[in-house]
Amino acid sequence: MKDFIIPDRDFGTPAAKSKKLVTLNIDGYDVTVPEGTSIMRAAAELGISVPKLCATDSMDAFGSCRLCLVEIEGRNGTPASCTTPVMPGIKVHTQSPNVQQIRRGVMELYASDHPVPGLTDAANGDSQLQTMAARVGLREIRYQPVADHVRQYGADGTANPDWRPVDESNPYFTFDSSKCIVCSLCVRACEDVQGTFALTIEGRGFDSRVSAGVSEDNFLSSDCVSCGACVQVCPTGSLQEKSIAEMGLPDRSVITTCAYCGVGCSFKAEMRGDELVRMTPYKHGKANRGHSCVKGRFAYGYATHQDRILNPMIRDAITDPWKEVSWAEAMEFAAAKMKGLQAKYGRNSVGVITSSRCTNEETYLVQKLTRAVFMNNNTDTCARVCHSPTGYGLGQTFGTSAGTQDFDSVEDSDVIMVIGANPSAAHPVFASRMKKRLRKGAKLIVVDPRRTETVEGPHYKADHHLALTPGTNVAVVSALAHVIVTEKLYDEEFIRTRCDWDEFQDYMEFIADPKHSPEALELVTGVPAAEVRGAARLYATGGNAAIYYGLGVTEHSQGSTTVIGIANLAMLTGNIGRQGVGVNPLRGQNNVQGSCDMGSFPHELPGYRHVKNPEVRAIYEKAWGVTIDPEPGLRIPNMLDAAVEGTFKGLYCQGEDILQSDPDTHHVAAGLAAMECVIVHDLFLNETANYAHVFFPGSTFLEKDGTFTNAERRINMVRQVMAPKQGYADWEVTQMFANAMGANWSYTHPSQIMDEIAMTTPSFAGVTYEKLETLGSVQWPCNEKAPEGTPMMHIDGFVRGKGKFIRTEYVATDEKAGPRFPLLLTTGRILSQYNVGAQTRRTANVVWHDQDLLEINPHDAENRGIREGDWVRLASRAGETTLRATITDRVAAGVVYTTFHHPDTQANVITTDFSDWATNCPEYKVTAVQVSPSNGPSEWQEEYAAQAALSRRILAAE
Repeated sequence: MKDFIIPDRDFGTPAAKSKKLVTLNIDGYDVTVPEGTSIMRAAAELGISVPKLCATDSMDAFGSCRLCLVEIEGRNGTPASCTTPVMPGIKVHTQSPNVQQIRRGVMELYASDHPVPGLTDAANGDSQLQTMAARVGLREIRYQPVADHVRQYGADGTANPDWRPVDESNPYFTFDSSKCIVCSLCVRACEDVQGTFALTIEGRGFDSRVSAGVSEDNFLSSDCVSCGACVQVCPTGSLQEKSIAEMGLPDRSVITTCAYCGVGCSFKAEMRGDELVRMTPYKHGKANRGHSCVKGRFAYGYATHQDRILNPMIRDAITDPWKEVSWAEAMEFAAAKMKGLQAKYGRNSVGVITSSRCTNEETYLVQKLTRAVFMNNNTDTCARVCHSPTGYGLGQTFGTSAGTQDFDSVEDSDVIMVIGANPSAAHPVFASRMKKRLRKGAKLIVVDPRRTETVEGPHYKADHHLALTPGTNVAVVSALAHVIVTEKLYDEEFIRTRCDWDEFQDYMEFIADPKHSPEALELVTGVPAAEVRGAARLYATGGNAAIYYGLGVTEHSQGSTTVIGIANLAMLTGNIGRQGVGVNPLRGQNNVQGSCDMGSFPHELPGYRHVKNPEVRAIYEKAWGVTIDPEPGLRIPNMLDAAVEGTFKGLYCQGEDILQSDPDTHHVAAGLAAMECVIVHDLFLNETANYAHVFFPGSTFLEKDGTFTNAERRINMVRQVMAPKQGYADWEVTQMFANAMGANWSYTHPSQIMDEIAMTTPSFAGVTYEKLETLGSVQWPCNEKAPEGTPMMHIDGFVRGKGKFIRTEYVATDEKAGPRFPLLLTTGRILSQYNVGAQTRRTANVVWHDQDLLEINPHDAENRGIREGDWVRLASRAGETTLRATITDRVAAGVVYTTFHHPDTQANVITTDFSDWATNCPEYKVTAVQVSPSNGPSEWQEEYAAQAALSRRILAAE
């Protein structure tokens, strides 16, 4: 297997952005660098490494360790090279005898107050302190190092009140204060890179130490979010991954891409043989710039969890136990079943569901399976149940179905509007970059029913929080547009140049109607008119304004209308086509964008081209040697309806758990139960597998090659770091099944699949594995016009030509609160868990969130006699479940909120079958409910748990 890594060199201080150049001489060599560059970095540019302990190029210089001292001819003293900027013509000496002697003295003082590392020390060999001691030539210490027992008890045996034991509280890393040299790197990483401000330096002088919060706190109880930034920069091993202590140091690295959210962080998978020792965020990753979150950094243990299914399994009925079989027998069984169903019920009686967790190449093959082997267009994906309104809305207004910027763009934003998203919980690495910009003075507008973590944080607070009533997004966005139009805050020049002026005139007449004013809509939205007007003025006049939105926008019956309204706002104000602006959907899963790009929808072939278009079909008919059905196929809800009616009988479901993730769980269960062959291709026996007849064991992202496409359209390489534990990567399993069905596919590597994608899909025409290896990543469109990709869309014109303004009439959802169900339920995610929890629940992340909780306002709780931690019954028109309550004013009276990560709660048994008018995206975010006290799990939950246990029986191997 090929290891891919660019030298992960640390230049000590960040690069200067000045265009003015300065030439100086370092150790006899001339070097020219931008003005403002530190001497340390200038030396590094020459290949001269100045010793350092407290400096890193991910943060501004601090100058606390005094190890990087240099001499400058004509100047007194020995300044720190990290904090001293270059000057024209100066001559610097980094290795003079005087400098070397001072460095040894400094290092000797550090070593004297640091435990002598031995073979039992997990940090031995992984400590920058050790490395730098060797670099400066320190071989012996004149001062007597303080022994561990003296640190704890003092020289006279009296207990030292300042001594602290090793903090083992965090499940992923330890903190040993005895090894700490108080360089402040961890504190600065927590502040500057992560933005949590959980760590501080307490005490003064020799008594100073790093503290996680107040003195009673440890790393688990503090505000620490376990992003790992502190661990990554610690030079002494004071902060150390527990995996290092358990497994030893890695001996090689492979660069790959995280398989959690849509940020698409790059990581070094650090290996020892075929064992994964740790995941370290890759500093050259263009999406994450060397940062990470608790999931990507630490929650990879599911890959080796005992629950993983590693052998194919079959059964005739869902009441039977599973039988482990060979791959060949499983393929023969599955193919015979599906062929039989098509022979009996017709070719449209079967279909597929692609995965937003699998690679582009794997997703492409699954949609090809249904079109070229099943000979129908019955393909859908979970991307439709989250972000399909993005595809429709932005496609109609801008002409392309994706975000307009890269993540770097937020650094140039003056105003950031976050609508229906909580990046702090769902996209934490992007959130850290956004918060850094906010701390530097950018303004923030949040549109969300809850007071989320994004509304207010350390050293920033939203200028406007529009706490709207769930379901009224269109009304709020229209009210914002009304203010911009009626107060003439729009950018007329941009609109005349870039948009259709006649369509704008029609839209302006519509939106200027007094019925769209903030005052007229205040009773509908629950947002004070003054707040709406203030937010509109800020967005229109505050400089570069960017909109970031999430599932709180799309998962509504008017999701597509809201996306169109957001696009209207951007066009109204000219906030398109430059750095710091744009319309940016925050994708939930790692390859939501890619699954859409690859043609997972029943009406679209790869590249968002309609299946009715004969010219597009001809491309694939020539490439695949088949005739493609021109009629759009079934979406997931249609498949389930048809199954209940008896016309849809077979499903191949890769990497999705629709029983837990799709709305109206009772209806999903009824549809699955009515099918005669359900094939689940996944890592674990998930909830959908309760109704399956065939189980193909899947492979994790660590066990495959391929690509993911993140929320900024960035195509990132996924590289195999260990052999698939069940024998095959997922694309190989799909190919085996297709060939068992009669196809003749002969791919030998995912790069060949990408070549086919590039050959048939215009936006991927220039994408090759060789290019991705060379450039690290590219953002589509990547073709002849943009051979290295397109970081920013719509610079000189929209993809569709002229931007299109579209009326956005507010239509209240049919799901309304009333006497029987007086509260409105909305749902979301939490930092430590991911989607249906199949991966994160099988890691130590359960320490932070081991169950779904219902957030309820104190007023509503008091009216119902509910106290903190009580069991409550949550009921809607669709169903009911029980869970524990937590009382908080983060939700307004009349609104309740929960997550959906745990199958024993099955939150989607509550959600209804209402959906977006254009895309069928479910309305997860608005469900009328009643909450009442309960004694524990409901009868339905107990029945469900019993059925699941019965369904997951596996016969002992013979």
